[in-house]
Amino acid sequence: MPFGNLFRRPWSSDVRLDDKTVVITGANTGIGKETALDLAKRGARVIMACRDMEKAEGALKEVIDGSGNQNVVIKKLDLSDTKSVREFAETINKEEPRLNILINNAGVMVCPYGKTVDGFEMQIGVNHMGHFLLTHLLIDLIKSSTPARIINVSSMAHSWGTINLDDINSEKGYDKIKAYNQSKLANILFTRSLAKRLQGTGVTAYSLHPGVVQTDLWRHVNGAQAAFMKMISPFTKTSAKGAQTSIYCAVAPELETESGGYYRRSSTLYIVTRRALLTEEDCSPRRAWFLSRFQPYRSFFLSSVLQYIVVACFFWVSCWVSG
Repeated sequence: MPFGNLFRRPWSSDVRLDDKTVVITGANTGIGKETALDLAKRGARVIMACRDMEKAEGALKEVIDGSGNQNVVIKKLDLSDTKSVREFAETINKEEPRLNILINNAGVMVCPYGKTVDGFEMQIGVNHMGHFLLTHLLIDLIKSSTPARIINVSSMAHSWGTINLDDINSEKGYDKIKAYNQSKLANILFTRSLAKRLQGTGVTAYSLHPGVVQTDLWRHVNGAQAAFMKMISPFTKTSAKGAQTSIYCAVAPELETESGGYYRRSSTLYIVTRRALLTEEDCSPRRAWFLSRFQPYRSFFLSSVLQYIVVACFFWVSCWVSG
């Protein structure tokens, strides 16, 4: 067991999700798969939206075997291709009578420079733009399924982020760390904008930091970064523990009247972290919705000391190695 979790009791809840339908992106691995497993155990119909269908088949078997719930399916979704996003959404809208929980979990992290099929820088394209479009295309179904929730998996890395509207696709210069931070800040702005736009509809929205988790997201780190991650691995979370905040946002009854918050785990508590630091001007629905017409800025959020040090050290090593 990672040392960082030795004295931390796992969050638990007996909330059932019978007759509820859940879509989870990136559900074939990591915290997405663990989230799917947990919600399937609660009786939900779980739709695992995955890019790699070969891996998805294996994950599907694990979730069904582990939960005993046969009402779990996989569907193709490539967030780097808007055609795939539209096809997936069209299928869900046609085949599903309800969608109670949408968990925008999939993502890429500090990858080499590349672009999506539609010309977006890969990290902003997959982590934000793809999920933005998916949510937009499914919103009518979600609104007809209330009470419903939209959950965006962000990261503490948003604390270092700015939205570079002059070069949103990093064409003038690519810093993979800054591009990742930008995409995670976009997740939080999107969540806050959703909360305002959906006020009074019965649909609530949440963003979250899962913690420093042992997942495939780290596959693009270089040698020095990989060595550093190995050194701090005793203090990181397993995928199952990293999924806890997503699960909390999906099922906690006390969140039914909350919307727009950013959540992380602190001991056995889940807290909203300094939402007021994003001003009403910076997060007006129109500005956040279109990611336009506002000046780049930094939002600083308090976090647990250990995780803050771990992530800060990782980014310091990244910057040092990249020169």
